[in-house]
Amino acid sequence: MSAPRILITTTSFQDTPGAHHELLAKAGFEIERARGPLPETEMLRLVGSHDGIVCGDDAFTRPVLQKTLPRLKVLSKYGIGVDKIDLAAATDLRIPVTYCPGVNHVTVAEHTFGLLLSLTRLIPWQDAGVKKAEWKRSTGRELAGKTLGILGLGRIGKEVAKRAVAFDMKVCAFDLYWDEAFAKQHGVERKPAAEDVLRVAEVVSLHMNLTDENKDFMNAGRLALMKKGAYLLNCARGGLIHEADVAAALQSGRLGGYGADVVEPEPILKTNPLLNAPNVVLTPHVASRTYESVERQACMAAENLIRVLAGQPPLAQANKV
Repeated sequence: MSAPRILITTTSFQDTPGAHHELLAKAGFEIERARGPLPETEMLRLVGSHDGIVCGDDAFTRPVLQKTLPRLKVLSKYGIGVDKIDLAAATDLRIPVTYCPGVNHVTVAEHTFGLLLSLTRLIPWQDAGVKKAEWKRSTGRELAGKTLGILGLGRIGKEVAKRAVAFDMKVCAFDLYWDEAFAKQHGVERKPAAEDVLRVAEVVSLHMNLTDENKDFMNAGRLALMKKGAYLLNCARGGLIHEADVAAALQSGRLGGYGADVVEPEPILKTNPLLNAPNVVLTPHVASRTYESVERQACMAAENLIRVLAGQPPLAQANKV
């Protein structure tokens, strides 16, 4: 009997050393590798001859999922976000989709604050000037005493809140599923709606899942509710903001700055309006990419894959099959 055939598309998994490579090697799989994130056209070319797939943010549309059959037994998502996977189609086609909750919340929260400090203390621009032998000193802003508003108080949002408190910031948040014990312990004020957070915060940080309902959530209308000169952070998904509206708000001064680890689509297009907007700090979807976090996520993704192929329940599954 031939060894199970596996496709790995996530580059973080492939490029970072760690125990996840040993897990797959011991399992004795035949492994094929590709460099994602890949669009539907490329996925349609690749799939169809694999027992399992470890994926990143590749386009697993219904046609792609259909082409994986009848051989595919498990789609193991490296990371948390499954918005690039048609879960309804996967469920219809009886394909288990596993994922990795609880492994990168500290890492993403740290990156969120890295973006915020870069914006408020103008670090990228001052660094660039000094490296050109310029000595032009700009004036930044303190975080202490400011209000940080969090939209989505899940695992990552909670870690951001804890760091904001350490910076002596006030914290308010909105989430449909409210953890009162956490909020009370860390002094997080509950707001009845997302718009109430936008009205009072000097900094707004997005930590929501992307759904059909909240796509382009931060549009011109909601940006107009924010305090003039406030900062917006996005380490969740690029589709949560209307990028042209955010760029216009930066140009007008309505927004004081935008820091993001995500854009839509990815990789970023040369036509993305954020590239020509002022006071923007962008990183290439690396908020969860530390050696520590990659190994945790990759080990969980590998373990999920191995378990399902062995007929065992995975550590975490995003759909019911």
